[in-house]
Amino acid sequence: MEDISRRQFIIKSAVAGAALASFSAFPDITSAAASDTELAVVKNGTAAAMVRKAVEELGDMARFVKKGQKVLLKPNIGWDRLPEQAANTNPEAVAEVVKMCLEVGASRVRVLDRTCNQPQRCYTRSGIEKAAKEAGAEVRHIIESRFQTVQIPNGQIVKSWPFYKDVLESDVFINMPIAKDHSISRITLGFKNIMGVLGGDRGDLHNKFMTKIVDVNMAIKPSLTIIDAYRILLKNGPSGGNLADVAETKTIIAGTDRVAADAYAATLFDVDAKDIEYLKIAADRGLGVMDLAKVKMKEISLSA
Repeated sequence: MEDISRRQFIIKSAVAGAALASFSAFPDITSAAASDTELAVVKNGTAAAMVRKAVEELGDMARFVKKGQKVLLKPNIGWDRLPEQAANTNPEAVAEVVKMCLEVGASRVRVLDRTCNQPQRCYTRSGIEKAAKEAGAEVRHIIESRFQTVQIPNGQIVKSWPFYKDVLESDVFINMPIAKDHSISRITLGFKNIMGVLGGDRGDLHNKFMTKIVDVNMAIKPSLTIIDAYRILLKNGPSGGNLADVAETKTIIAGTDRVAADAYAATLFDVDAKDIEYLKIAADRGLGVMDLAKVKMKEISLSA
C-alpha cells in the first residue's frame, strides 16, 4: 500500500532539512463515491462532453473535490505545438475540468506545467492558457525557486526528488495527460506526465527510466487521472509536429486507478500493457491494476 498524506504526497523532509508542518489525511475519495466504477471510457463526442460524462460515471466531480478545496490540475503543456498536433492536452478538455471543479465549490483551480520548449509559447500555442483562464483557472508558469525536495522512502533508485510546491500545497491533484508516442517509455501517459511537476535535472531520470518513473510516482497520488485521447500522437513523440502522425480517436479515459488508466490508453496504440515495463513495475508495487479484466469499467459512446 502507498503511504498517503494530505496533498497526495509522502512528505518527510523539506528543503535544506527544515521540518514541514504536519498534514492531515487527504479526503477519502471512496467514501464519497456515488459509483463503484474505477475506469470510465467515453468515445465519439466533443472533448468537453466526453470529459464531463467520464467524470460523471465515476461519481461526479463532487466525489473528488469538496467545497473550499484547492485544486492543482496538471495537463501536458510541454511543447510549442497547436492542439491539432496532439503534443499537448486538449484545451477544451482542460477548460471543462476547470469548470467542473469550480461548479462543486473549489476555492481555486491552478493549471501549470514545467515545459520543454519556451514556456510562454507553449502556454499560448497549446491554447491551454486562454481556455483555462476563460474557464476560471489560475494559470501559472513554473518558478524554479518553488521546488521542494521530497523523500521517497520506497523508491528503488530515486530516494528523493524536488517537487513543485503548488502540488504539495493543493488539496486535490488531477493528472491530465495526452496519450502519445514516446521514444523512451514507448508511450507517454499519466505516469510520465508527473515529470511536469518535477524540478532538478529531469534528464537524469531517463537512465533506468522505467524504474525511476515509478519511483517518483510513489511520492504522489493523483485523486483523479483523466487521459486525453481526443487526438493521439502515433509516432515521433513526444513533441511531434507532423499532422500525418496524429489520429483522431475521440476518446477520454478517466479513472481512480492510474495504472488501469494507462493500461487502457495503451490499447489505443495496439500495445498490450504487459509490454510496458513501467506499468508492470507499478502494478507489482501496488500502485494499481494492470489487468483490465479485473477493473470495474464502463465504456460509453456519445454517438449511440
